[in-house]
Amino acid sequence: MTALVSRLVHAKDWQPIDVEELEPNALDVVRSTDNRSVVAGPGAGKTELLAQRASYLLQTGTSPSPRRILAISFKRDAATNLAARVRLRCHRDHAGRFDSLTFDAFAKGLVDRFGQALPDVWRPKANYRIMMPNLQKYNGFLRDLGEPPSQVGGRADIMALNTRTFERIHLIGQPLPVDGRSGPTAADWAAEQFWHSALHEGNTTDLSFPMIGRLAELMLRLNPFARDMLRLTYSHLFMDEFQDTTQVQYDLVKAIFLGSGTVVTAVGDVKQQIMRWANAIDAPFDLLEADFEAKSTQLFNNYRSSPELTRVQHILARALDADAANPVSKTKGTIEGDSCAIWNVSSPEVEAAQLADHVVDSMVENDLAPRDFVLLVRQKAADYANTLEPVFAKRGLAICNEAAYTGSITLQDLLTEEVSRALVRVLRVASSDRAGACWSECQQALSSLRGADPDDDTAQARLSRELDYFINQLRSSYPEPVRREDHVQAVVATVYDFLDRDRLIFAHPAYRQGDWFDRVIEGATKHLCESAADANDWTEALDVYEGKHAIPLMTIHKSKGLEYHTVIFIGLDDQAWWSFTNDPVEGTAGFFVAFSRAKQRVVFTYCPSRGSRKKVAPLYGLLKSAGVKSVNLG
Repeated sequence: MTALVSRLVHAKDWQPIDVEELEPNALDVVRSTDNRSVVAGPGAGKTELLAQRASYLLQTGTSPSPRRILAISFKRDAATNLAARVRLRCHRDHAGRFDSLTFDAFAKGLVDRFGQALPDVWRPKANYRIMMPNLQKYNGFLRDLGEPPSQVGGRADIMALNTRTFERIHLIGQPLPVDGRSGPTAADWAAEQFWHSALHEGNTTDLSFPMIGRLAELMLRLNPFARDMLRLTYSHLFMDEFQDTTQVQYDLVKAIFLGSGTVVTAVGDVKQQIMRWANAIDAPFDLLEADFEAKSTQLFNNYRSSPELTRVQHILARALDADAANPVSKTKGTIEGDSCAIWNVSSPEVEAAQLADHVVDSMVENDLAPRDFVLLVRQKAADYANTLEPVFAKRGLAICNEAAYTGSITLQDLLTEEVSRALVRVLRVASSDRAGACWSECQQALSSLRGADPDDDTAQARLSRELDYFINQLRSSYPEPVRREDHVQAVVATVYDFLDRDRLIFAHPAYRQGDWFDRVIEGATKHLCESAADANDWTEALDVYEGKHAIPLMTIHKSKGLEYHTVIFIGLDDQAWWSFTNDPVEGTAGFFVAFSRAKQRVVFTYCPSRGSRKKVAPLYGLLKSAGVKSVNLG
């Protein structure tokens, strides 16, 4: 590990940190002074590129103190991962000027700070809640809506509205008008009524994240002081997974940074755009290059996948972009046999047995652990888990269904939440005398929460004593895993009382409004209770909590940004891919994302009892054109 120093280095003397190489185009982006639109395929090291660029800007003073760098990601785990990489590569004095947030958290922070300055018609109540509207909610709202004014239409016009496009086109499709007046159509009137109901009816305001994004953009339009403050604060803006950016998010970025001196770097891959259903823009890079005069830059290396998998990936990529660059694999093939195959099986039970045998054999042959594999499905992971889990268990393999809900949060989301990670760190320190890394992380987290200066030896020694005392008390009170729900609740409450709930909420903007903090705590408590049920000690319970020795099962959308030695995609059939013909571009992009998670091997399974494969015939055609073999396994 390179020594991290707080002094500045000259730009010409700076070198990439803790990586063997950066391809020339990547290094060019790292050192660039202009706006960049970076197209980077699977395994190109998009997150590493941004981490290295942050290191360069901070360590050379190109982003001069006290100015900061803002990184906006689509997913919470991506934002957390990028921030962690920067901390590993920069001295804390530099890393402390790097803000890594999701789009939703960034917009919410703006509304929380400045929202009460909005005009009355758009002003949310201070104690607003986050809602997650769905088609049923919009259907119910439109069904119960009264007669519109005659000048905009009639009741038939309201009932004729397409519920699937009501939000995207009418509710959040355009920047909000300052005076709140609706347009000339029944759809405009209906959208105005939805906004009024969400903002002003009842004791609280209920807002979705896209609605919050629109309010933030309006606030900045009306408040040049707030906009200019952001421009002065941030010398550079990073946008990760830019292909999934929505119009709301893009308009917010434009409202703040267009025409400013802030340098923008956007990284992504349109071939991996799998959020079209969530209102992702069709051609975000084209917009960025036109509006911000961003220079388009292509990355070519693939540091994840073997040469054979990279070859197949390119054939899939060309189905999405005929001009897709041919990537260069920087990884060696390490397995015997086919890197990719389609397995035809007669029943789900045979499928489960064949897969379990394959995983066990591959673990032995290639010295792999359970988490080197992933089981991917298109949807309804629980249906597959019910068949897979007992068969895998007979072979000594556990499956962790990360798509399952614990309370009101998915397990995968829970495991990336900071308050959940903090709980695990504290309990690991309390359960082992050899938890040095966790103890250091606890000390650092406690120092941050208490606002202690890392260089103040007296303050750090006091925190160390405080942590030691608490750990000893916790270990004494709960020497063995607790299994009763009320006892687990007591353990969780004890840990969070020590960390200080109010400080945790203040330190993480996503917890400051609504009930997300409480939902995460509820999920953590429920999952810890389940994890401890059959555990012999705390270490085993926490290993189950984190799924350390289990094969993850998840959906394609949740696999984005992850990587595994072997990807097993279960159910390449019409039933799982029922919507493929409605949007074959997004379906093919999802297929491409699933395939590109693999380092060495991909296995697809097909079982006729779950459905035919007429709708998804184009996907089979792509695999056939790439020379992928189809095998009958009984």
